[in-house]
Amino acid sequence: MLDFFHDVRYKTSNITLNRSFFMSDRTYGAEEKAKLERLVQEGVTVLQEIEDLNMGLKDTVKAVAEELDIKPGLINKAIKIALKRDWDKVADAHDDLETLVATVGVDK
Repeated sequence: MLDFFHDVRYKTSNITLNRSFFMSDRTYGAEEKAKLERLVQEGVTVLQEIEDLNMGLKDTVKAVAEELDIKPGLINKAIKIALKRDWDKVADAHDDLETLVATVGVDK
């Protein structure tokens, strides 16, 4: 088994080493370069804002969950259901699960 992982690393490193062989030799003009730089910087900013908002939401959910003695996962699930507006699908899946559990007799 150790040889298998060694071979995978070897093959992966060969792909990485040989990757430059397949790289494009395209060059970008000043306007294209500026556009790409702007897009990448704006993308980084947006993704950082998303990460910050997610962390804030996580902290808020945790605080409210502790205050109300509810599991944070339950609140997060409610948030996702509200976002997707798919309560019917979730309820149907829960009904199917409830029927299955009752059918096999483990609901008692």
